[in-house]
Amino acid sequence: MVLKKINAWLHLWLGLISGIIVFIVALTGCVLVFEQEFESLTQSWLHVEKPINAEYLLPSVIKNKVSARFPGKEISGIWYYGQERTATVSMNSDSVIYVNPYTADVVAIVNEEDFFHFILEGHTKLWIEAKIDKKNVGQLIVSYATLIFFVLLISGLILWWPKKWNKSNRDKSFKIKWSARFKRINYDLHNVLGFYALIVALVITMTGLVMSFAWFSQSVYWLSSGGKSPAPYVNSLSDTTKIAGDNMLKNVDLAFKKGITEIGTYNKDAIIVSFPDEPSEPISLCTDMYNGSWRYVYLDQYTLKELPSTQVHIDNLKLADWLKRTNYAIHVGAIGNIPTKILYFLASLICATLPLTGAYIWWGKSRFAKPKKAKKIKASSLHTEV
Repeated sequence: MVLKKINAWLHLWLGLISGIIVFIVALTGCVLVFEQEFESLTQSWLHVEKPINAEYLLPSVIKNKVSARFPGKEISGIWYYGQERTATVSMNSDSVIYVNPYTADVVAIVNEEDFFHFILEGHTKLWIEAKIDKKNVGQLIVSYATLIFFVLLISGLILWWPKKWNKSNRDKSFKIKWSARFKRINYDLHNVLGFYALIVALVITMTGLVMSFAWFSQSVYWLSSGGKSPAPYVNSLSDTTKIAGDNMLKNVDLAFKKGITEIGTYNKDAIIVSFPDEPSEPISLCTDMYNGSWRYVYLDQYTLKELPSTQVHIDNLKLADWLKRTNYAIHVGAIGNIPTKILYFLASLICATLPLTGAYIWWGKSRFAKPKKAKKIKASSLHTEV
């Protein structure tokens, strides 16, 4: 009984402390779920008609043509999204440059700070730019609010759990009584919908915590690997003793061809290729971009040999490494495509309502709520006949 009261007290006050932050993070997350689908429908510059039997232009060709249009701008890489999609050129600019991958013509120049960028800023750092010890204050607030929400989900499940599994309690736990008064409906919306969203909410929250706290990420890896630690990061460096003339662009083209014909197996038409700007820097390829996950392949810019830091193909990963690689895809609902995104949208929407319905429950029970007026009783009824 004491533990139950402590749990209820924690659920109440942690909910009140984190409520507004959870509301913002959940609501913005709800909007971001279908970001790619919405942009694909509304932004015509993302699409391009593929000529018959046409192939992608090589990275060097696109780089040279775009560089001529934007002199003084350093191009660091090109992202080929797919056969009927425009490619983006990464350069030191606040805008995104979309080009036709078959002609290298610039299709659009779009400011990065669009609507979804604004929503993402709110989701990840509450639109706060202030920093403490080089750490963004908003990100810290969101991280700890997410940790609190994780505790709230567990404590909420304990509060939801029926004392007895009879029909009456089952109905209260699994059904919303729409015919009741608003106070009861509000309670059911918090209690019942919170339970139905629990599993997806836990997945979203835990994957968010993996990105927020190193200790949480390490703990998940340790548990899923049976007590092991992830392999240490190996820095990628090209062998500068192999320099033989200025063949960087030529080798980037060869690396690009190797990436789409030999290295990549999932979604071969989507690849990111980088242009090294230092003699020791490798050529970086991002391949196998499928269902929200991808892997990085690092090639020596002189010999095109794969370097030790190249990531293992996803098909060969063990559980712990698979979870680590796909954490972002799981967090945004991309791992199962549209069906999963629909579940995530609904769960995020429910999570956004929980602070509101929870606050209303608290207000109704608090001393701040106005007491109900007692019904007036006629004076004549107070007299009894003698």
